[in-house]
This record gives sequence, structure tokens and C-alpha cells, in this order.
Amino acid sequence: MRSGNPVLKSEAFSSSRVSSSTMTLGGTVFKTSLLFLFLLGTALYTWNQYYQGADITMMMIIGALGSFIVAIFTVFIKKAAPVTAPLYAALEGFFLGGLSSYVEASYPGIVIQAAALTFAVMGGLLLLYSTRIIKVTHRLRLMIISATIGIFIVYAINILMRIFLETEVPYLHSSGPVGIGISLFIVAIAALNLVLDFDFIERSARRGAPKFMEWYAAFGLMITLAWLYIEILRLLRKIRR
Repeated sequence: MRSGNPVLKSEAFSSSRVSSSTMTLGGTVFKTSLLFLFLLGTALYTWNQYYQGADITMMMIIGALGSFIVAIFTVFIKKAAPVTAPLYAALEGFFLGGLSSYVEASYPGIVIQAAALTFAVMGGLLLLYSTRIIKVTHRLRLMIISATIGIFIVYAINILMRIFLETEVPYLHSSGPVGIGISLFIVAIAALNLVLDFDFIERSARRGAPKFMEWYAAFGLMITLAWLYIEILRLLRKIRR
């Protein structure tokens, strides 16, 4: 039982079953909502600072590096998730708020479109999953995981190319038909990772994972949602261009 999200591995749940209080779907949904509020709060703060003329570069750097470090710490020390998951969401909000404000300045209205599409995609996929119109089979899971790994390998190569060769992977950031097609594919894979996350959380709750794993599961889901939002924002930016 695996999820495309590397944070949500079956071992993370099975190796932590030491509590008499068990994980529930309702509890995970509640924790996810709390994490979203943390993220939204810091994102709105950063957004407001940008439009007041403040330099938010340091906020974004702290948010990006801090959220990455906290995420790695949480993966290795899962029992800390009740503390580190809200911290991750708050730090991620600084980065996403800064990124959104920069893009919004160039393309007015794009952020509300990206946010609306992110929640629409999540809601639609949750409906399709809950009604079993989409069924998570072994073949589907393997396909999504493989595509996700491939995407992040390409992103890593692109970063190295920009650092050492001052160039980038062809078409990855272009706003032509091929570039838009690539972004559509990446958005689709990010969205399908949500389906794997839904399936993984449901199965883990049935297996009786410890209560604190609700925070860990919510943390993993927030990572996927943040990725989906960024990719939708990039897609809309390409279309505007």
C-alpha cells in the first residue's frame, strides 16, 4: 500500500502503531483544515507586506528553506507531527504568499483563479474517489508514482542545468503549445496524487494507525495540495503569456 506522495508511505503508519487512540478520517480532515488555516494566515501576511511595499524576499527564503527542513524532520520523527505539521504549514505559507504576490503583480486575478481551480480539482477528485468512480488499482498507483518520480528528476536536472550551464530543459518553462501541454500533464499527475493520498489515508485509518498520525497524514496531504497549486499557477501564467 503506497501513495505517490513520498511522505505517505505505509511503513510510516504500520511502524507507529503504539497508541490506544486510533486515527480516523474525520480527525484527519479536521487536522488538514487547521493546517490550511496556518498556511493561509502566513500567506495573507506575506501578501499584505508585499503590497505595502516591503521586501518579502527573506520571508520567501525562510519559508522555502524552513518548510523543507521541517518536512524532512517530520518524515524521520513522525511523532513530532502534531508540532511540526503546523510549523511546516506556516512556513510554507510565507513562500506561497510571496510567490503568489509576485505573480499576481504581473497577471492580476491569476491567484484567485489558481486557488479556485486547486480546490475545485480537490473537491472533484474527492467526489470521484468517494463514489468509487475512480478506483485506485495497483497499475494506476504504479503509473502515478513513476510519473511523479520522473517529473521531479526533470526538475532536478533543470536546476542543475541552470546553475552550471546557464540553460534549462527545453520547453519546460515555455509558454508555447508544447510548454502548456507539459504543464497540463504535470498538473494532472499532481492531481492524481491526491487520489492516492485519499486512498492511503482511508486504508490507514481502517488499519488503526495511532491518533498522532492524523497530523502526519494531514501534513502529507498539504504537501500535495501546495504542489498542485504551484503547478496550476504556472500553467495559468503560461496561458496568460
